Amino acid sequence: MNWTIIADSLPLYAQGARLTVLLTVSALAIGFGLSLGLALLRNSPNPWIRLPIASYTLVFRGTPLLVQLFLIYFGLAQFGLLRQSILWPWLSSPLFCVLLTFVLNTTAYTTEIFAGGLRHLPPGEIEAARAYGMSPWTIARRILIPAMLSRSLTLYGNETIMMMHATSLASTVTLLEITGVARNITLTSYILFEPYVTAAAIYLCLTFILVGAFHMAERRWVDARG
Repeated sequence: MNWTIIADSLPLYAQGARLTVLLTVSALAIGFGLSLGLALLRNSPNPWIRLPIASYTLVFRGTPLLVQLFLIYFGLAQFGLLRQSILWPWLSSPLFCVLLTFVLNTTAYTTEIFAGGLRHLPPGEIEAARAYGMSPWTIARRILIPAMLSRSLTLYGNETIMMMHATSLASTVTLLEITGVARNITLTSYILFEPYVTAAAIYLCLTFILVGAFHMAERRWVDARG
C-alpha cells in the first residue's frame, strides 16, 4: 500500500470536503425553506393545490438521483431554446446543475416527511386555535410548523445524512468533491484501495458530526418542551 500519495493529497481532500459541505448545507437549507410551505400545501383539502405537489414529490422520490442529475445537466442541453436563453450560463454550470438537482430532490423528500408529521397533529389543536381567533399565519407559525418539526426531526436527520452521501454523485459531472478527488488520485496514481478508504473515512467523520448535531437538537427540543 502507498499512503504517501494519500498524505500528499490531503489538501485536495480538504478542498473536496469543503465542496461536499457546501453542496450539502446549501441544498438542505434551500430545500428546508421550500419544504415548510410545500408540506402545508401538501395536506390542503383542495386537490388543485395538493395533487401537483404530490406529483412532484412522487417523480423525484420515484426516480434515481443520478438519473435526475443527468437529465438536468446533459438533457437540458438538447433544447435549443434553453441554450439561447439567459438561463444557459447557469444551466451550463456543473455546480449550479448539481445544486439544482439536489435541491429538487431533497425538497421532495423533506416535503413528504414534514407533511407526514402534520398528519399526526390532533385536529383539536387547530380547532382550538381557530376558536381563539388566531389567523392562518399565526396557526402555521405557532402550531403547525413546530408540530411538523418536532414529529419529523429523526426522519429529517436521516435525510440530511443521505443528502450528504448523495453529494458523491457530483463527481459524475466533473466536480471534485470528496469522491471526485479519490477518483482523480486513482486515475493518476493507479492505486484503488487507499483513495477510497480515505474518502470513506472523511464521509464517516462528517456523518458522525451530523448525527451528533441532531442528537443535541433532539435533547434540546425535549428539554424545551419539558
